Amino acid sequence: MSTATITLAATRRTETGKAVARLRKAGRVPAVVFGHGIDSIPVSIDGLEFEHLRRQVHANSIVELRIDGKEKHKVMIHGMSFDPRTRHLVHVDLFQLKSGEEVTVEVPLHATGVAYAVDRLGGTLLHTVDHVKVRALPEKLPDALEFSIESLVDFDASIHLRDIALPAGVALLADPDEVVAKVAAPHVVEEAAPVAEGEEAAAEAPVAEAAPEA
Repeated sequence: MSTATITLAATRRTETGKAVARLRKAGRVPAVVFGHGIDSIPVSIDGLEFEHLRRQVHANSIVELRIDGKEKHKVMIHGMSFDPRTRHLVHVDLFQLKSGEEVTVEVPLHATGVAYAVDRLGGTLLHTVDHVKVRALPEKLPDALEFSIESLVDFDASIHLRDIALPAGVALLADPDEVVAKVAAPHVVEEAAPVAEGEEAAAEAPVAEAAPEA
């Protein structure tokens, strides 16, 4: 479960429209803080600092945003925009969390263990779902949900969403009967039927040519 809160510094900005280009040239990225029942707050963040933060957090990690060294807002990274030509980050949306208000996010599913049907029967693991939507209070959100594949002992066995244990306070927002993982049987290549010795000899015998007419 996500417990550590990462800090990100921000500065309120008045630049909008074309003036935002000056911010980007200075190495800063424009961003907006928004949420339920609050006015949007335009800010800018250091581009390098944010790139470093992106490598540490999950999609549902809580970030403590400190604006001008004074205001503190608990936020989640809601969205990012990139320049289609350069792939440089050009804008960030930050969703402000409210105390006591549940949020809906998608969390990754991680398989653990070894499936007998793969290890001993030569099957192929089919991990059909890799993310699932859940709802919880921000402090209850898991970074990921793990499930064991050791119950996949044959090609008829399967694991459903209902089989995955959820942490306390986390609600599943997906069909519990959806298959998460199963094992496909190995592909069998049929060998050609053996040729009888007589048939093989007949096949290899040269065909006699007709004698030319006198």
